[in-house]
Amino acid sequence: MLILTSSAFKQTIESLGDRSAAVSTHVMDVAEEASVSAFAEDVRSRHGRVTLLINNAGVSLHDFRWLMNINFWGTVFGAKYFLPILKREKHAHIVNLSSVFGIIAPAEQCAYSASKFAVRGFTEALRHELAGGNVGVSCVHPGGIQTPIARRSRIGAGTSESKREKNIERFEKLARTPLEKAVARILRGVERREPRILIGTDAYQIDILQRLRPASYWKTLAKILEDPSATNN
Repeated sequence: MLILTSSAFKQTIESLGDRSAAVSTHVMDVAEEASVSAFAEDVRSRHGRVTLLINNAGVSLHDFRWLMNINFWGTVFGAKYFLPILKREKHAHIVNLSSVFGIIAPAEQCAYSASKFAVRGFTEALRHELAGGNVGVSCVHPGGIQTPIARRSRIGAGTSESKREKNIERFEKLARTPLEKAVARILRGVERREPRILIGTDAYQIDILQRLRPASYWKTLAKILEDPSATNN
């Protein structure tokens, strides 16, 4: 069973061809609790079971309320309404997408980092609460992944188009991990029931740096983010 939550993924359905698995599409707002609740019930009634939940919705913008509603509350609602269904299975799993910005907090990323630290805290607490049961929980911390999230981001109040383009250019220089590789890493982590999944060499490097210099890592990272090409030398 494959459940897709956006019309943007219709091409994925077409690529599945004549596979025997049942496929359904659902368009809903993860920031609206009633929408997620109805989504979970619709999935249950259509397919009868759920074994894997991946809370992957995420946006980037300096609009705290809008961003937190999607990045954090969308994750909470997904876990809340699918957990009762997942608990019926012999083995099931929840995957919540945080970020390396849930490990470090860069300047000018207050809203995004706050949401991803919140996802991390929620996921770790949930994992501890479900320990020993049939539902595993993983928190994913991707580094720079080659996705269009930066180009599709909204422009926050007071942000010029030129600054937005500069941020997009910087993101694309830093995003070196292909999306397919990231997906494979997550699935491998689910199979191994890993509690914490880092994606990309940059994620591992950032994680180590934060552990070694928890109060001063930004002095090093600021230089890299300002000039991404310096890391290619």
